[in-house]
Amino acid sequence: MHIANPIYDVVFKYMLEDNKVARLLLSAVIGEQIVELDFSAEQKVVPIERKDRTPLTVCRFDFAAKVKTKTGFKTISIELQKAKLQSDLMRFRRYLGAHYQNSDNTHLVPAKKRKNQKHEMLEKPRQIYCIYFLDYGMDLPKRPVLKVDYKVEDVYNGEEFPASGEFVTGLHHCSWIVQIRQLKKNRRTKLEKILSVFDQDNMTDHRHVLDVDDESYPEEYREIIRRLRKAMEDPKKRREMELEDDVIKELQDLERKIEDMGNTIAEQDDTIVDMGNTIAEKDNTIADMGNAIAEKDNTIAEKDNTIAEKDNALAAMEKENAELRRRLGLT
Repeated sequence: MHIANPIYDVVFKYMLEDNKVARLLLSAVIGEQIVELDFSAEQKVVPIERKDRTPLTVCRFDFAAKVKTKTGFKTISIELQKAKLQSDLMRFRRYLGAHYQNSDNTHLVPAKKRKNQKHEMLEKPRQIYCIYFLDYGMDLPKRPVLKVDYKVEDVYNGEEFPASGEFVTGLHHCSWIVQIRQLKKNRRTKLEKILSVFDQDNMTDHRHVLDVDDESYPEEYREIIRRLRKAMEDPKKRREMELEDDVIKELQDLERKIEDMGNTIAEQDDTIVDMGNTIAEKDNTIADMGNAIAEKDNTIAEKDNTIAEKDNALAAMEKENAELRRRLGLT
């Protein structure tokens, strides 16, 4: 079956705008059952100098999710981001920091009721989950999906404790990293089968379209396939994918130029350092020559002093001889 390529932001966004599809996909990634999901897709417009003046739209998704647990339910915040360029790493940091500071990422819980006290609700921070879809190589283990989790342990003996409690969950977060280029033909788990819709090895002659085997796709998740099929049949989405191709190419070219400029500047810096070392060596040589000349001057001065002393001694001797000759009547 042919589907729109979800590697494109416009298709990715379209897929997750369907609440059922979003719940299916996110539940599969985090390994927990999401029963309710609210989200807002934030669009950041980045102006780029282009002939048609088409801006690049970068999307990230902030979800408030109600998750079923063994003991009941919990409310969490899910931040999902997708990147094609390595320069997006700093954007991830900024968004995560903003997420922690956002006062909307809280929920109300009943306060412990004391005797003769009215029922009160307390505002508590929601636990944050981060999901990253990466379409470039990174210094990470070459695996399709990685989970980065925190743990609580006794520094003295290494004893581990459950990573729970308001302080731990409120100040730390779990992350899931989906490395699209590592999906390939991995179909070992249900999650890898679900994520096969991102496998770029399924690309057809047209990069906007993937050819997937819907029969091998888990039955309960085929709503994802149907949503991507619908996106492929939308002419507007096809046009938006073409525009995204143009913008991404320009950004990649810009990154290469910046990298080349950085290499050139580094080479120039090395040249300047070498010139500085050469000048320093010349200065040292000149200083050594100056010291040698000074030593020679001192030696000559010492010789001059010695000659002058000899001349003075000789003059004194001649004077004494003349006086002696006068006394003897020899002159």
